[in-house]
Amino acid sequence: MIHPIEVESYQILATRIDLSHLSAGTRAVVERVIHASADLEYAETVVAPEAVVAAAVRAIAAGAAVVTDVEMTRVGITGVTARCYLAEAVADGHGTRSAAAIRLAAERHPRGAVFVIGCAPTALYETIALAADGRVAPAAVIAMPVGFVGAAAAKAAALRSGLPVISNTGDKGGSAVAAAACNAIVRLARG
Repeated sequence: MIHPIEVESYQILATRIDLSHLSAGTRAVVERVIHASADLEYAETVVAPEAVVAAAVRAIAAGAAVVTDVEMTRVGITGVTARCYLAEAVADGHGTRSAAAIRLAAERHPRGAVFVIGCAPTALYETIALAADGRVAPAAVIAMPVGFVGAAAAKAAALRSGLPVISNTGDKGGSAVAAAACNAIVRLARG
């Protein structure tokens, strides 16, 4: 059951911006991100190709693992069990703990998982590097880290990588936004 506040939020969103030109899956992701952030700019900056949305939906519907870079992203995801390996990760001189957590995730879920990066650009760079080395092949990567240091560049690299990526351009992003994009995928998979 959808909460009345959410229904009202979507009604308000529809009066503020017209997203009818977007394909159904792309629109669902953009709407959910705007709903979670109250930031209409995401209508212009989210990159959610319909084919990637469809691949993520198929993966979730088939029971694929969902892995995140940090706990804040994990706890924002509803409707599926998401995993985060940050608590087990140890910075080993090869990057941040978030990058180490992604290496653990890749070892445990080398094929077909949905990776959701909502905080750490280093985790996104690690995902890209592991995929380039053939050590992980995600069904989709939701790449929305936030920050002034490295976030925009990491997202641009992800979009150029050839991976199936849902992302946004610029410094904005974060755990709530990444979780919202994932939640849109989960809803599409369940509905």
